[in-house]
Amino acid sequence: MRKRLLGMAVAMVALAGAAHAEDKKVTIGVSIPAADHGWTSGVVFHAERVAKLLMQEHPGLNVIVKTSPDAATQANAVQDLETQGIDALVILPSDPDPLVNAIKEVKGNGKFVALVDRAPSVNDDTVRDLYVAGNNPALGEVAGKYIAEKTPDAEVVIIRGLPIPIDQQRQDGFDKGIAGSKVKVLDRQFGNWNRDDAFKVMQDYLTKYPKIDVVWCQDDDMAVGVLQAIEQAKRTDIKYVVAGAGSKDMIKKVMDGDKMIPVDVLYPPSMVATAMELTAANFYDQVPVRGTYILDATLVTKDNAKDFYFPDSPF
Repeated sequence: MRKRLLGMAVAMVALAGAAHAEDKKVTIGVSIPAADHGWTSGVVFHAERVAKLLMQEHPGLNVIVKTSPDAATQANAVQDLETQGIDALVILPSDPDPLVNAIKEVKGNGKFVALVDRAPSVNDDTVRDLYVAGNNPALGEVAGKYIAEKTPDAEVVIIRGLPIPIDQQRQDGFDKGIAGSKVKVLDRQFGNWNRDDAFKVMQDYLTKYPKIDVVWCQDDDMAVGVLQAIEQAKRTDIKYVVAGAGSKDMIKKVMDGDKMIPVDVLYPPSMVATAMELTAANFYDQVPVRGTYILDATLVTKDNAKDFYFPDSPF
């Protein structure tokens, strides 16, 4: 009987401790780019969705999500979050290097910092506690290897993203993926991860090159513009387009066996949610959350596309 009572007492103390932990007051600031294209609209969607779920799970938690259209505005947003007394910052920078000083200031004040996706030139523990990202080199390498294996003599045009470090990582990965093959790169231009800009770049390519076998663009949103340009020009020489991110529209094309989009490479905007969950775990679950967390760049094919199709997502 005494053992049973002792066990009940221990259980009650444990429950009380757990309840106390859940009531612990923590504020997490989340700074992300505004939804200026498909992928960032997915980032905003998942950040706002998971903020609500985390606050439901932890009654003492307050999550503040701020969106910013550019690096200067985002630096101000980070400062504003600091004035609101945040305990942690989860940030996906619009452009990382101009934001280094703002991020370092938060880190220097002893706050937990989770950096997502776009890392500055210096990406170490002076800037952040946690780094969560897709595998940028692999996104390019997976695409390059697929093209080299499927179309060994392909003449390829490339539409890059923005001139920031992750773009170069993807480009380097692609070059590695086609290394040793007979794949020929005709041109590389920036499409700024924007479907309208990619449309214009593709129009330029279609004018300059009478024969193109394959298009590689780093982003599913840009692929929309690419496909529109090809359709308008009524070009039939282009065999297919390889993009990346895992948008629902491109995944659906892969599922349906669309010959122009036979595959896609994953780079999920939900990675911001992963960073938010890990940051909350640092405070509430006493989990040692430090270091680097890299997601796989999975090749989405007709065989596995259904596993990555989320029709209710905005992207």
